[in-house]
Amino acid sequence: MKLSIIMPAYNEERTIHLILDKVKKVRLNGDVEKEVIIVNDCSKDDTKGAVARYMQANSELAITYYEHEANKGKGAALHTGIEKATGEYLIIQDADLEYDPEEYNDLLKPVLSGFADVVYGSRFQGSNPHRILFFWHTLGNKFLTTLSNMFTNLNLTDMETCYKLFNTKTIQSLQLQERRFGFEPEVTAKISRIPNIRIYEVGISYYGRTYEEGKKIGWKDGFRAIYCILKYAALGV
Repeated sequence: MKLSIIMPAYNEERTIHLILDKVKKVRLNGDVEKEVIIVNDCSKDDTKGAVARYMQANSELAITYYEHEANKGKGAALHTGIEKATGEYLIIQDADLEYDPEEYNDLLKPVLSGFADVVYGSRFQGSNPHRILFFWHTLGNKFLTTLSNMFTNLNLTDMETCYKLFNTKTIQSLQLQERRFGFEPEVTAKISRIPNIRIYEVGISYYGRTYEEGKKIGWKDGFRAIYCILKYAALGV
C-alpha cells in the first residue's frame, strides 16, 4: 500500500526542507510506501528553489512537484494534489512545522486494522504535546467544529485539523469547490454524506506557529468557514 502525502506550500522557503526531513525519516507500519506531492501555490519567495535543491539531494524520497502560475489558495493547492495522488490513501501535510509526521502511523492504525475509511487527527484529544497560543483561535475552532457537527451529525472534536487521512478514490470522487480555508468544512460535510463511510479520530500533537512565525489563517477565514458549513452541511450543496 502507498500513502500519498499532499503538501500545499506558500512562502515556505525557510522551513520546507525541515518538514521534508521529518517526512523522509518516518517509517510507516505495514510496509506502507510514501509519495510526497508538493503543490507550490505561486509563492513569492524561493520555495521552488528550496524544493528543487531538496529533491536533488534526497532522491530516495519520492517527491513530485507542481506549481500554480497564480496564487489560488490552500484549497486549490489541495485539489491539485488530490487529483495527482496515486496512493490508496492520502494525508494532508502543511509545509510548516505545526504537525509531526511521526504521527502518520497513529492515523494509519484504524485503516490498517480494517476499521476506517477516513481518519481525522484531533489537536484537542490525547496527551501529546500542544503548544499554548491563542485563546480566541482555539475557541473559534471549537465553535466551528460544533456548528459543523450539528449539521453533519458527526461528533468530531477538531474539524479544522490539517491532519486528515482519506481513502484516495473516495475523496477523488467528490466535487470540491473551496479554494481557500473553506476546504475543511466542505470536505467534512461531503464526506459525512457518503453512505456507510467509517470516520475515526485520533489524538495528535500540535506545534502551532504565531503570526510572526508565519501563521496565515485569520478571522476572515473563520467567517468563510461559517458560510461553508451553512452551504455544504446545512443546505447539502
